[in-house]
Amino acid sequence: MKVKSEANRMRIGELSERTDTPRRLLRYYEEQGLIISERCTNGYRSYDEPMVDRVLQVRGLLDAGLPTRIIKQILPCLDKPRAIHFPDATPEMISTLELERDRMTTRIGCLTRNRNAVSEYLDAVLTLRDAGER
Repeated sequence: MKVKSEANRMRIGELSERTDTPRRLLRYYEEQGLIISERCTNGYRSYDEPMVDRVLQVRGLLDAGLPTRIIKQILPCLDKPRAIHFPDATPEMISTLELERDRMTTRIGCLTRNRNAVSEYLDAVLTLRDAGER
């Protein structure tokens, strides 16, 4: 394997810190083919800058309840250019993705309502506090 210049790359510890993801989990993502590393001349893992966003995408999809096998297949949809290739998109997988999409839409609606309620409460508290300071 050709090893790229180690400048402008990060080791697993930095990727872990920047994404708030344990190193053990990053190694698991790599085993599952969700992220890619290269090996430095000293054998350490080395990551390009775009892996920060990739790890955050993976974590978000996992938090949404998607299994890693589906995440691996939809990751190309998150990159540009979008080279979508689903040689094994079975009816069951399509159904699973539709259900997950609908579940995410429901969660987004709930999160939006909760965020708006917190914002309204915060606005009211700050208004009362500011009025009391005058």
